[in-house]
Amino acid sequence: MIKPEQTQSESGTDGATTSDAEVEALLVRAGQGDVAARDELLARHRARLWRMIAVRLDRRMAARVDASDVVQDALTEAAGRLSDYVSNRPLPFYPWLRHIAWQHLFKCQRRHIGTQRRSVAREQRTLADFAEASSVQLAELLVADDTSPSGRAIRGEERQRVQAALALLPPRDHEVLVLRHLEQLSPGEIAAVLGLSVGAVMTRHTRALERLRGLLELGLAEELP
Repeated sequence: MIKPEQTQSESGTDGATTSDAEVEALLVRAGQGDVAARDELLARHRARLWRMIAVRLDRRMAARVDASDVVQDALTEAAGRLSDYVSNRPLPFYPWLRHIAWQHLFKCQRRHIGTQRRSVAREQRTLADFAEASSVQLAELLVADDTSPSGRAIRGEERQRVQAALALLPPRDHEVLVLRHLEQLSPGEIAAVLGLSVGAVMTRHTRALERLRGLLELGLAEELP
């Protein structure tokens, strides 16, 4: 049984205690030249960036590229651009930081394995572009937890069906599920990443789950004698 509500933290992030007010206070101090505030601000978002890179990292690069190195490169660039960000605020802070990390990942992937020409700003990608582990993780999160032996067996079968159904979703549906459930972005952050309204993000997320349920029901129906 799909239970997406179990995968969403109450804060819509990775469980960190950093509030919007704390981020804003650190940004103000960093904009005034406070190096300690800048370093603290970036350090508080390191784990979230690592999760994003780990989810997106192509498995063919796993032996040659460390997600932590990509994150560090992104944070180094962000540190140098933070004053300009504070002055202009083109995006909320984490989506801005994530975009820098996304660009570094894109360049890294192009350097190591090559990619078809595409805009680094585009967030809609096919399932084949993700590390294989991401679909496994997403299926795991969308399946109800049951630790009994029989429950684990059923859960394993259901996870395989969810993975198969995920592969059939349109790229934008799969993407919004990854952003919400694996990256654990809030609706507002997803809206900033995708260039949509919060309402549009919530509608897209609901429809993606509905399509996933529909595919699962169709698959189950085809298995009946």
